[in-house]
Amino acid sequence: MTNAKLPGRPLILTALGGARTFSRFETLRRAHYPATQNIVPAHLTLFRHLPGTEIAEISRRLKVVAAGAQPMAARAIGLRNLGEGVAFRVVAPELEDLRAGLAEAFAYWLTPQDVHFWPHVTIQNKVSARIAKALFEELSAGFTAWRFEIVGLSLWQYLDGPWEKLRDFRFRG
Repeated sequence: MTNAKLPGRPLILTALGGARTFSRFETLRRAHYPATQNIVPAHLTLFRHLPGTEIAEISRRLKVVAAGAQPMAARAIGLRNLGEGVAFRVVAPELEDLRAGLAEAFAYWLTPQDVHFWPHVTIQNKVSARIAKALFEELSAGFTAWRFEIVGLSLWQYLDGPWEKLRDFRFRG
């Protein structure tokens, strides 16, 4: 694991997709997210703000969880208009169960935003409501649900905008 660049900076935990899993999301994100704001790759966030001061304990727990987990099925089931962007709604029951267990373990550290979880991948944000509505309608018109795989977890450090990947925890169960 890379040492955290800035101890104390928040940590972000995301789902890790298989080799081709997030390429579809990333292609859409590059096409529709404002280029000056698109500073992180497409992601499915599990926790947005874990304490960087607890990186050793968080990493230990993630290593244990990943060792006992197997790759998980997920489905993009629809779109959601975010007002100033668009996201894919995701259903992944095993991932939701895994996240619930982590939320219990991390309960003391959770921010109000991290208490609640709705699985999604944002492909557009920080645009006008008109632009977001147009993309939502365009993508919804021909939408067909599709499957993808979650193969692990990725731990990132927030650097006041960009993120630095610290480590992947691949499922090995």
